[in-house]
Amino acid sequence: MGNTHSVKLKVNGVMQSLQAGTVQDVIAHFGLTGKPVIVEADGVILTPEQWADTTVSSGMVIELVHFVGGG
Repeated sequence: MGNTHSVKLKVNGVMQSLQAGTVQDVIAHFGLTGKPVIVEADGVILTPEQWADTTVSSGMVIELVHFVGGG
C-alpha cells in the first residue's frame, strides 16, 4: 500500500475505518486481491485498471461483489 491514510468508508452497507489510499488498498484489506471482484464506488462501477488510480476519501460508499465457489 502506497500513500494510505485513515478513512471511514461504507463498504457493503457497513461503516468501516481502515487505512487506505486507493480502491486497490480497500480490496487488499478485505483479502480480495487477485480474485474476481466487481467494485462500485459512489455508484460508479470501476474496471480493475481503475482501482489503483481511484483515491478513497472518508464518506465514500463502496460495494464489493465477489464470487464464492461452492456446490
